[in-house]
Amino acid sequence: MPVTHNRYRPATTPHIIPAEELDAGQKAQLVNGCPAGLFRYTADGGLTVDFHGCLECGTCRLLCDPDTLARWQYPASGFGIVYRFG
Repeated sequence: MPVTHNRYRPATTPHIIPAEELDAGQKAQLVNGCPAGLFRYTADGGLTVDFHGCLECGTCRLLCDPDTLARWQYPASGFGIVYRFG
C-alpha cells in the first residue's frame, strides 16, 4: 500500500491577512468556511488567523469578495505544505 510523505515547513511571515474592517457576515464566512479552522474570533469580536496551519486550499479566497482579505498569496518557496504520495 502506498504511503504518504507530506511535509510541512511553517513560514515566518503571514501569507493571509484579513482586511482591517470586516462586517459580521464576512467574519462568519471565514470562521465557518476554513477547512483547517484557522480563522477565529477574538475576545473583543475581532478576527485572527493562524496562518501556520494553512492547507493552501484557497477556500477563504473563494468565499469572500476581494476586499475581505488584505493579502492572500502562497507561502514563499520551500515553506507551507508539500503534498507527496508514494
